[in-house]
Amino acid sequence: MIFTCLLVCVDSSRLGKAERVEDAAGRYIEFCKSTVPMSLTLNGLKIVVDCAHGATYYVAPCVFEELGAEVLTIGTSPNGININKEVGSTDTRALEAAVLENQADLGIALDGDGDRVLMIDHKGELLDGDELLYIIAKSRIDESNLNGGIVGTVMTNLGLERILIDQGVSFTRANVGDRYVMEKLVENDWCLGGEGSGHIICLDRTTTGDGIVSALQVLYAMRQMEQSLHNLKSGMQKYPQLLINVRVQGPVDLSKSNNVQSAIEEAETRLGNRGRVLLRPSGTEPLVRVMVEGENEDEVTAVAERLAQVVEKEFCSA
Repeated sequence: MIFTCLLVCVDSSRLGKAERVEDAAGRYIEFCKSTVPMSLTLNGLKIVVDCAHGATYYVAPCVFEELGAEVLTIGTSPNGININKEVGSTDTRALEAAVLENQADLGIALDGDGDRVLMIDHKGELLDGDELLYIIAKSRIDESNLNGGIVGTVMTNLGLERILIDQGVSFTRANVGDRYVMEKLVENDWCLGGEGSGHIICLDRTTTGDGIVSALQVLYAMRQMEQSLHNLKSGMQKYPQLLINVRVQGPVDLSKSNNVQSAIEEAETRLGNRGRVLLRPSGTEPLVRVMVEGENEDEVTAVAERLAQVVEKEFCSA
């Protein structure tokens, strides 16, 4: 999470009060730029930056401008109540339209507190966190400085896992949530992980998720590999994935339902090594999340709908 606070607490024995940092924004801008090589220039790139009317509304455009990009902005007029409203990484429709309308090379969608990022390529197509994580990893693989494997989550697209393993890169899954990704990174002494939502952690660059820093790593990969964002994302084949939320009555234990377990086994047998199945109760809502992904979209849909029906019949009866 990013905070653009201008007050920094210091040793009370020395000053006895908080000390005002006169150029906190400038210091942060310089920090972001320091996470990529000094040789990086964004000259010639037209970028639309969507700051979600949030924490990055001032600093994010400055970072990309100071590196040479032509920057257009949306979501840079916070009024205290419009954060994330129809803008940012939680709603990329405005950014997609702005990229196409202005014939930009790409768009960067940050979220309100600045820790997540999604991107739009020049064709108006969305790149989620899995695709951005792949691009950053590919850049580091090419430069032989990946420093370990990659951490995703149980929801990370199977296509990312497959291409990393094919390239000899270790991959492991954490529970959903950036704290769990961080735990796995620390446990394995690795540097790079993230979620499809766009929360990407680069521990060799910073100590937490930072949307601006993550975007810079992608832009560096574009320059390093001399390819457009659209071409870079084509290196990873995303598997069709369907998530169905089944509303249930109170807490459920899926492991104690023979019918659900049998349905899962049947689904896994049908998909074989061409896909995977995940059923998990929500930690915040009375829902069971049924996720299926695989090579064939029609098969994925059929399997997911069948599993959802079984869960609904088992746990939604009055």
